[in-house]
Amino acid sequence: MQVGKIPLRAAAISRGQALLSSAGGLNCEHLRDGRFHVNLLSAEVKKEIELEIAHVLFIDIVGYSKLSINEQRAAVDELNEVVRVSEQFQKAEAGARLIKIPTGDGMALVFYTSPEAPAQCAVEIGRILKERPRLQLRMGVHSGPVSGVIDVNGHANLAGAGLNMAQRVMDCGDAGHILVSKRVAEDLGEYEHWRPLQHDLGACEVKHGIRVSVVNLYDDEFGNAKLPRKLETVQKRRTRLRWATTAAALLTLVAIVAGIAMFSRYRMRSTPAAPEKSIAVLPFENLSRDPDNAYFADGIQDEILTRLSKIADLKVISRTSTQHYKSAPENLPEIARLLGVAHILEGSVQKSRDAVRVNVQLIKAANDSHLWADTFDRKLTDIFLVESEVAKAIAEQLRAHISGREEQVIAAKPTDNVEAYDAYLRGLAYSLKTAITPANSLGAQKYLREAVRLDPKFALSWALRSYVDARGYITRTLQPTVALREEVRQAADTALTLQPNLGEAVLAKGYYHYFCLKDYDTAVRYFEQARQFLPNSSRIPESLAYVARRRGQWDRCESYFNEAERLDPRNVTLLTQHALSYVDLRRFPEALRKLDQVLDITPDDPDTLVEKAGIAQAEGDLPRASAFLAPLHPNADDAPAVETQVYQAILERRSAQIIPRLKEILAKPDPALGYFNGELRFWLGWAQEVAGDHAAAQESWQQARSDLDFFLKEQPQNYQLMGDLALTNMGLGDKAAALALSERAMAAIPIEKDAVAGPMPIEILARVAARMGEPDRATAALQKLLSTPYIGALAENIPLTPALLQLDPMFDSLRNDPRFQKLVASPTPEVTGK
Repeated sequence: MQVGKIPLRAAAISRGQALLSSAGGLNCEHLRDGRFHVNLLSAEVKKEIELEIAHVLFIDIVGYSKLSINEQRAAVDELNEVVRVSEQFQKAEAGARLIKIPTGDGMALVFYTSPEAPAQCAVEIGRILKERPRLQLRMGVHSGPVSGVIDVNGHANLAGAGLNMAQRVMDCGDAGHILVSKRVAEDLGEYEHWRPLQHDLGACEVKHGIRVSVVNLYDDEFGNAKLPRKLETVQKRRTRLRWATTAAALLTLVAIVAGIAMFSRYRMRSTPAAPEKSIAVLPFENLSRDPDNAYFADGIQDEILTRLSKIADLKVISRTSTQHYKSAPENLPEIARLLGVAHILEGSVQKSRDAVRVNVQLIKAANDSHLWADTFDRKLTDIFLVESEVAKAIAEQLRAHISGREEQVIAAKPTDNVEAYDAYLRGLAYSLKTAITPANSLGAQKYLREAVRLDPKFALSWALRSYVDARGYITRTLQPTVALREEVRQAADTALTLQPNLGEAVLAKGYYHYFCLKDYDTAVRYFEQARQFLPNSSRIPESLAYVARRRGQWDRCESYFNEAERLDPRNVTLLTQHALSYVDLRRFPEALRKLDQVLDITPDDPDTLVEKAGIAQAEGDLPRASAFLAPLHPNADDAPAVETQVYQAILERRSAQIIPRLKEILAKPDPALGYFNGELRFWLGWAQEVAGDHAAAQESWQQARSDLDFFLKEQPQNYQLMGDLALTNMGLGDKAAALALSERAMAAIPIEKDAVAGPMPIEILARVAARMGEPDRATAALQKLLSTPYIGALAENIPLTPALLQLDPMFDSLRNDPRFQKLVASPTPEVTGK
């Protein structure tokens, strides 16, 4: 049972991670899902962290699949022998700073030493290969984040962008090539002896259309000086295209000139040009030696973007649409086209103690020309001046009009306390993370509390703190207590008192009334008031879409989503929420199209795959749902994914297979998850019941009731918690308690107050009534639900459909009821809006 999904899909919680050390030895095997399965031989080698920068060498045996089985074994043996001769390999292994991961047709070597280590190891291997021409290898090197995750079998997986990018770099090469990413090349370029060995190849297109900048590493003793076939093909294509274009241009010049006016008019009608006064700010590169300073680079980028977005004469794309791009991509014209802007701002930040260097360059996307660039060397205390100067310079370059009030806002210094500002930037970085998780909400809350403690007059930090707490309150990523709701109010009031014209403070008041009080009229007034201060904010129409959805104003909701997407066209959260509105309406084809847009931006995103699995379940297509869920290995803190997998096993009537995983999760419950642990115990009991183990189910439900009762005392208005308890009491056979809790939940969130979540307790009532021998109440409730758009009560919050009624064991007692049979036989209802 997922939490309410406004404003962001709640409980889309990042996977728990563990770094894997090589001390004690490793036995690894490559998994089909692209991750690496690592069996630890010693419990002492497991170190729990979220992320660490590693330096990866990916090695592949070229032509492996064409070899016989005996030849394959011989090739792998020879590869292992060659690698073990490498001095770099031996040093890292001896110091327990290396993980070796066999991949079937090669291996990945993950070094935790220096960026030079994998490159030097590749060079050493390359020299040996000159004497062993039969062993054809290609190698790729990249430095990036790597983390550990625990899979469904309880084994450790190693995953992360560092591994993925190293493999992509390697995939660009042929036999003999040693390719390194641009990032590694820059690191190596700091050492003079590496420079003559590096030969820039430019960009290579890999999976999903991603372009990777690669550098070829070679000299007479190692490597392959030939241009890789992938890049050779691209160059030939470009050469042919240039000649064809030139010839065509010469032959048709007169015709083009004669028809240019007509063409221009057609062009303007078919693909309107981006407004000249439009800009997107790409992520700033962190050039600091300390990777932990990434929050600072993110913060500076966001602050410059925020100041620009307050200029009404500019069109400024929101950060959520630009964060998926790297700092200096090669395909700027295409990115600008996708974002609908004429200009791009790139930048980098380098922080060392109290000194900061900020580099920025403004680029006209159409011809990739630099309009303006500057470098700012400042003390940390003067960083606000940099943000203001950059915003003003860009406005001047784009000839945007700045009103007197806007000029004051751009130049405003939010705090005089450097430590408070640093804490604010750290909290901001947590709040900007894509996944709304307890860890991210708590991290943001911690630093923002520290910021206002250090400077009680820091209005911007008070406003962000109120928003973070309010979002945590409604998404249940923070425990939704009365005390938390009061914190939200006090923070918003403080921000607005300190700065009555601060757009973020006005928004915070709107979020308090919407998220915490469900006072929609007042929330809308604040959101509309904020428009004058935040003319480019996609969050305003987005928030208005959520309010319209809560009110059941589906056409208006759709209109606001479209407005928000024009300002923020590649915001995956916004696109996901738009998709979820279609899900609530059971307009599944449109929902799937939106979710596919998300996957185009973030391929293989697990939360999106889970949502698609939920839709497949609702359509009765369990094999398709299973295909979406099979590659996923969620941890306890990803409740929607875990519950969707359990629900799949229950719908298939094969729940015994999922029980061990649930027991493993609940063996060490995470206190930070609050009542979700009790909710998972309910699911464990249901899985055991469907599997035929009635005694075990009763025991699980007893424990679940104890856990959930405790939290309901703290959260007396939490209707989802009441629903969990109602279903748990139903399982225990306590009809009176189950019905009473269902009715209490309905009173806590009536449909008149919340059109989208209000029907959820009615689904709980239908389930309880069906199981407790009340077929009249059950069928009446189901009849109402099937004609109502709403957030479903279980797993991925998909509303009930005839197909789900046919599959769900909770309705087995109604199978012979003609009224129920009629409901099951009816087509899936689809609401068009009103």
